[in-house]
Amino acid sequence: MKKPLPMKNRTPEEGLTALTDDAERNRLLAEMAEQSTDMISRHTPEDWLFIYASPAVTHLLGYTVEEIVGISAYDLYHPDDVEDFRLRAPTVSYDRGLYTHTYRFRCKDGHYIWLESTSRTIRDPETNDIREILVVSRDATHRIMADKASRRLARVLESTQDLVIFANLDFTVSHLNEAARKALEMECMEYSSFPLSRLVTEKGLATLMDEGFPAAKETGSWRGELAMQNLNASRIPVLLELLAHRSLHGDIEYFSLVAHDLTEKKAAEDQLKQYQAEIDHASRLVTMGELASSLAHELNQPLSAMVNYLRGIERRFAGKPTLSWSDIELPITRSIRTALRAGEIIHRMMDFTRKQEPVVTRLNLPDLIGEMINFCESTAERHNVSVVFEPDLNLPDVKGDRVQLEQVVLNLIVNAVEASASADRRDDAAIVRVRVAPHESGQLRVEVEDQGRGISEVDMSRLFDRFFSTKETGLGMGLAISRSLVENLGGELWAENLPTGGARFSFTLNITD
Repeated sequence: MKKPLPMKNRTPEEGLTALTDDAERNRLLAEMAEQSTDMISRHTPEDWLFIYASPAVTHLLGYTVEEIVGISAYDLYHPDDVEDFRLRAPTVSYDRGLYTHTYRFRCKDGHYIWLESTSRTIRDPETNDIREILVVSRDATHRIMADKASRRLARVLESTQDLVIFANLDFTVSHLNEAARKALEMECMEYSSFPLSRLVTEKGLATLMDEGFPAAKETGSWRGELAMQNLNASRIPVLLELLAHRSLHGDIEYFSLVAHDLTEKKAAEDQLKQYQAEIDHASRLVTMGELASSLAHELNQPLSAMVNYLRGIERRFAGKPTLSWSDIELPITRSIRTALRAGEIIHRMMDFTRKQEPVVTRLNLPDLIGEMINFCESTAERHNVSVVFEPDLNLPDVKGDRVQLEQVVLNLIVNAVEASASADRRDDAAIVRVRVAPHESGQLRVEVEDQGRGISEVDMSRLFDRFFSTKETGLGMGLAISRSLVENLGGELWAENLPTGGARFSFTLNITD
């Protein structure tokens, strides 16, 4: 007769199948119990009482062999699993072989673990009645939890609105979630594996290859903005999170790309930029409206001078049959210079109010400030205020848009003039001082000091809010827009009260490289 295989060379199923009589069963059970970390147990067929358990029961459930014998398995099932097993048990036909099922089982300390058990009936050879049930059980908690986590992750991946892409080490795509298939127009497309380059623009692919994947391999992740593309080559701006997934041994197994669609955000930013340009333009028009009387005065002077020059020529040479150039050269040249001056005033006003895209260039800040002081000179004179500016000619250039910086400087000077004029003063004239000086971190600082009443503590916190103004007729847009323009150029704008009275408004600008 062929000698049976030793137990250590058999699977648990082969071991159970080999059980034909009590002696063989007991011998194999003892051998299995000593060598296996799985729990081997015997149960009564009706109420599933433990009549035997291998020593592994202590490691698995916390019970000693003596403690577990006599306890019904039904008493240790999880409440959500026991009824299901009761209902299924009568329908299970054990004479067809082995039966494997997974369930939660209570340990001695009260917590539950998942067990995977393979059962086999032991029958009476004469009556074929079930005498007992032999079970081999192993801890399946880790696998069950991993499966549940995988299912949860799969549900999250399919429900998220972000585009999720899994890529192999050769940069081919292995999986796309529903959002990615929809955004990339691949819903009806059958695919197995295709190059990642089909899903990103040429520039985006270069960014991934040069920055993304090297960083993910080194640190585990990379984050950046780039453009993806669908099958019709339409661009999709995204914020991409690239992750490298490693095995337990530390080797990279695959990459995942989680892309947040920025299409709506970019459209909103473009619209906001357009609105900001409209508001800035409106602010310049309001500023020009506030300076209208001063501009009229500035234009009135050269125009009146031209009229006087020409009337002088008319009176002096009326009725004379001949004229020489020497007779009229002086009034004519003066009229030309005066006309050019009036034209400069008009062109300056048109440039300031013209709606145009910002152009960042190198600017000489003292020259720009000097022009703005001349621009509002009539306003200062009308308010009996003197604007004092002593420029440092050795300062470096700054980076900025000329029209935007003119708007900021003009707003601050006009505000300082009006604040100084509104204060009760005993002397004849108030003074507004303008300074430009080096600031920290490669910047220049512009300061505009007035001799007004200063800023109250309540107003200081709201000073740069839109539509807040300390003027009775103010729109509350000038300072808010000025701060926005300065910050867009990488600087800051702030206000503070002076110890001697009045206020100081300061802003910084970056020096050109």
